[in-house]
Amino acid sequence: MRRTAAALTTALAAGLVTTAGLHAAQAAEPGTCSTPATHQIAQVQGSGDATPVNGQTVRVEGVVTGDFQAADQLKGFFIQDATPDRDPRTSDGLFVYSTQDVKVGDRVLATGKVIEFNGLTELSPVTAVDVCGTGRVKPAGARLPLSGGASLESYEGVLVRFQQKLTATETYRLGQYGEVSLAAKGRLFQPTDGHGSTQAGNNARRLLLDDGSTVQNPKNVPFTSPRVLRIGDSTSNLTGVLSYGFNAYRLQPTQAVRFARTNPRPAKPENVGGDVKVASFNTLNWFTTLDKRGADTAAEQERQITKLVAALKGLNADAVGLMEVENNGDTAVKALVDRLNAAVGANTYSWIKHPNPGTDEIHVALIYKPAKLKPAGTPRSSTAPVFERPPLVQTFRRASGSGAPFTMIINHFKSKGCGGATGPDQDQGDGQSCYNARRVTQAKAIADLAKGETNPLVLGDLNAYAAEDPIKALTASGMVSLTERHVKAAQRYSYVFDGQSGELDHALAGKGLARRVSDATIWHINSDEPTILDYNTEYNPPALYKPDAFRSSDHDPVLIGLRLR
Repeated sequence: MRRTAAALTTALAAGLVTTAGLHAAQAAEPGTCSTPATHQIAQVQGSGDATPVNGQTVRVEGVVTGDFQAADQLKGFFIQDATPDRDPRTSDGLFVYSTQDVKVGDRVLATGKVIEFNGLTELSPVTAVDVCGTGRVKPAGARLPLSGGASLESYEGVLVRFQQKLTATETYRLGQYGEVSLAAKGRLFQPTDGHGSTQAGNNARRLLLDDGSTVQNPKNVPFTSPRVLRIGDSTSNLTGVLSYGFNAYRLQPTQAVRFARTNPRPAKPENVGGDVKVASFNTLNWFTTLDKRGADTAAEQERQITKLVAALKGLNADAVGLMEVENNGDTAVKALVDRLNAAVGANTYSWIKHPNPGTDEIHVALIYKPAKLKPAGTPRSSTAPVFERPPLVQTFRRASGSGAPFTMIINHFKSKGCGGATGPDQDQGDGQSCYNARRVTQAKAIADLAKGETNPLVLGDLNAYAAEDPIKALTASGMVSLTERHVKAAQRYSYVFDGQSGELDHALAGKGLARRVSDATIWHINSDEPTILDYNTEYNPPALYKPDAFRSSDHDPVLIGLRLR
């Protein structure tokens, strides 16, 4: 009750006004508990995506279900009608953009202008917030995907509980905005990766978990203590108020969120057996030149190479095809080999000089253990104009001289970015993004090249998911996908984009060599880890950096075992 109403009450006690006079004065005074609501919240929300009373000033009554009034939060609170209209199409919750002090459980009458702010129906500005008692609202039970094609819009502003298990499927904005994408029925896979998912199905299973704040790069990043959240970790009984903003429904939690470590870190790759091990690894722009595509400072460069060496040491492969190495002669690859040898022993690794690295800022590289493998013949490449980053081809034999030779063909196909795309290289709306036609041409060129090589092994970042046309072009030529044959479907991914996992990094062998493969694995040290663990120093909390293999890149390495004897 406002001060004027309190004064009237005092006057009543002093006998200066009558009870009837007090009630009449209260009714005439705007913004007191005796001033009734003009609308139910459901009437303000309406049955559509936007409010039917946009721009109108209304007065509504509800119980506070979520308090996010602090300066580093949403600067408002959510209220919910304790007597809902029972229409499933309309929401009974509403956001009130006001920092007038309230607490969860307060029954309030709020007066303000109805607006749509970034898709969220709210009161702003607010002219009155009157606490008129207390109330209680139980969380509405919800399950994803919603039944009957229902939309989350009917839960906007509502206190909701998801009793099912929800799995983290994206942490890209964890450090910047405190956001985590969750999904019902496990992580989301790219629809073009061959896991049977569709984009509509993925969208129906997805929910964004927010931190009740719009602050960028918060000092205390949620879900980083006592351990940092990984994609694949899960939570249950998630409770909060459903909000909307920046083109996504988002749950603002009202109870502590705890994640179970259902996707523990793999300390080392699975044992792939064989007498020779080969790998493929995208290094995420290993540059010795500062402030270009890789590290901006010497400190970042030191952090980056430390993590890359930890990853390569953990792989312990006899030969590794590398992508995204600076195209500056042998300078960048030599610097990496030197640091790697300092960690594992002098002269353990050497590298193959690329005969045609191309003109792109990055190129592919190949390092190997001379004590285990001996190059057979000179390194080769392709002069086909379709390659921005020409492949590197090298045949090896076991250093002992016994066993079958094999030929590594290291690739980095054209990316899915749409800059400069024209004609058939434009996005065709089939989920394969831009430059798919270019990648198909590159795949066919590699398939033709492989036909002339001994026991070919095609490795690299092909920028195509497993069920896309470039991979089909390779398998149609007789190449065998080693990860499809040896890696369980749930583990067949090496990259996460927009909350959807998929396999961009491939290993395909000719049929003869495929029979000599003992096993294959994808070492999930990068794609499941949040970006705030990488080598960058901008915005990344210093305490989270560790000199280990985790988040050494944004791609997971692939490891293959070969039985050559």
